[in-house]
Amino acid sequence: MTQQSGRKIGGPLLKVQGISLSFGGVKALSDVSFEIRQHEILAIIGPNGAGKSSMLNVINGFYHPQSGTVTYKGATRKQMQPHEAAEQGIARTFQNIALFKGMSTLDNIMSGRLLKMKVNFFLQALYWGPAQREEIAHREVVERIIDFLEIQAIRKTPVGKLPYGLQKRVELGRALAAEPDLLLLDEPMAGMNVEEKEDMCRFVLDVNEEFGTTIALIEHDMGVVMDISDRVVVLDYGRKIADGVPDEVRANKDVIDAYLGVSH
Repeated sequence: MTQQSGRKIGGPLLKVQGISLSFGGVKALSDVSFEIRQHEILAIIGPNGAGKSSMLNVINGFYHPQSGTVTYKGATRKQMQPHEAAEQGIARTFQNIALFKGMSTLDNIMSGRLLKMKVNFFLQALYWGPAQREEIAHREVVERIIDFLEIQAIRKTPVGKLPYGLQKRVELGRALAAEPDLLLLDEPMAGMNVEEKEDMCRFVLDVNEEFGTTIALIEHDMGVVMDISDRVVVLDYGRKIADGVPDEVRANKDVIDAYLGVSH
C-alpha cells in the first residue's frame, strides 16, 4: 500500500442520484441523493431500518435499484455487479462478519489480494517462476497490513478462535488488501467495548490519512460519528433528512426528531 502524507478533500468520487429501492411493497430507499468526496470520511447514520445497509449494497452492486443512478469516477451506471465494483476499487466490510473461520488471519487477508493476482492458474498450481514471485509480492503487502493493524501475534491463528473485536480488525485488513479507492464500512464498531472502539477509530483515521482512502461508514455510536467524520448523511424511513458537517447535523431538528422517535 502506498502511503500519502496528510490529505486534502477533493471533488466527488461517487454520487448517488434519485436512488429508490423496494422489496415487494416495502420501500427501503426513496429518492436518495448524496455524494462521497475524495479522501473524506462520510458517515451514514439513522435509526434501525432507515436503509443504511441497503444504500451500501446499492453502491457496491449487491442490490439493483428500481430507479436512480450511481456515478463512480465519472462513469454513470444503474447497475453494477459486486465483482465489477471490486475491480474498480470499491471494498466492503459487513455488519455480520464474513470471514473464513477455519483459515488463519494471514490467509484471510491474503484472500483480499485475489483480484490483484495476474499469473494464470497453471503457473499458480506449479508455484514456479512468475507465480512464485507474484506470491512473494502479495505476501509482502499483506504483512505490511498486518503490521499496520498491529495483529502480528495472531497472524497464524484461525480467525474463528479470535475474539469479536480482532475478527473485525481482520475483516478490515482483508478489505485493505484490495487497495481500495473507496472503502465501505458497515458498522465497523458494532458490539465492541470502549477500548476496541478506540482502536478501530484510530485505524479508520489512519487508513484515511496515510493511504488517502475515501471512507463511507455506517455507525450507531454518535460519539464516534461526531469525532471522526468530515460529513454526515442521515437517513430515516429510506429518505435522506440531513446532509452536512457533524455540528450542523447534530443540531438539525429532523435528525433530533428521528432519533427521539417523534411521530412522522
